[in-house]
Amino acid sequence: MSPASLELSPQVALRPEPFGALAYHYGNRRLSFLRSPELVALVRSLDQHPDTDAALAASGVDPARWPTFRRALASLLESEVLRQRDEPTALA
Repeated sequence: MSPASLELSPQVALRPEPFGALAYHYGNRRLSFLRSPELVALVRSLDQHPDTDAALAASGVDPARWPTFRRALASLLESEVLRQRDEPTALA
C-alpha cells in the first residue's frame, strides 16, 4: 500500500470491543473486525496525519509490524471502512 491519505468513512461506526472494534458500514451494511486496539487507534488517527506512513510513525507500532498494519488498512479500504481523503490534512 502506498502512503495514501486515508480517513474513516463517515458512513462507518466503530464499536469498541475487548479485541479491538467492530466497524459497521451503514451504506453497504458490511461488518468488519478490527482485531487489535492498536489498529483501532491507528484508524481513528488517520485523518490527523498527511499519509499512512506518518500515521504509523506516530502510532508507536514497531516498524517491523507495519506490513501487517498496511495489509489491514488495505483491506479496510477495499471494504469501504476507510476512504481516500480528497484534500491534504492541514497540520497545526
